[in-house]
Amino acid sequence: MGTSSPSSSQSESSADTAAAPANLTIRAREPSDFAQIAALTNLPKVRWGTLRLPFTSKEQWRKMSEVPPDGMTCIVAELGGVLVGIAHVTQHKGRRSHVGNIGILVHDDFCERGIGSAMLAALVEDCDNWLNLKRLELTVNVDNEAAIRLYKRFDFEVEGTRRADTFRGGKYVDSLFMGRLIRPGWPSVNRHRIRHKDEPD
Repeated sequence: MGTSSPSSSQSESSADTAAAPANLTIRAREPSDFAQIAALTNLPKVRWGTLRLPFTSKEQWRKMSEVPPDGMTCIVAELGGVLVGIAHVTQHKGRRSHVGNIGILVHDDFCERGIGSAMLAALVEDCDNWLNLKRLELTVNVDNEAAIRLYKRFDFEVEGTRRADTFRGGKYVDSLFMGRLIRPGWPSVNRHRIRHKDEPD
């Protein structure tokens, strides 16, 4: 699951259900993050789980970081000064303005540590409590089992299969289309909530 550009519909993650490290910081992506993002997106596991192509340059990421797509909220996860994850939600326009598309990407060396879960919790809280989005959607490779488990924990449901959706390592791979719909009476997403670094007590 993944994308070759931050505005793509394909989701990105290798995250699990572990508790996030206590010193993990979730913050807004800054243009100055482009070099670390470029290094992260060229990692082999990231490329396996996303639509990223090899050899994406720092210059490409610098340009994308300086002019993000309209409607995008992008966050990063930072651990000890190292950027270990990036995630975004992009709000659609017009008659789909109530819909947001989710993407998550976790550093190869920091998988299975709850970082994807922490970023998804932050995005879902933003969508539910600030952006007023009714529907969230994403696509994920069918063999990315850890990511699929994570999305189901946050109430995403499989809505269909896209056959031969991506080309990876010389083979075509199916992907799942998943959605999360807010319905009246659903419990608050605050059960997934994390505290942000600068948030008051």
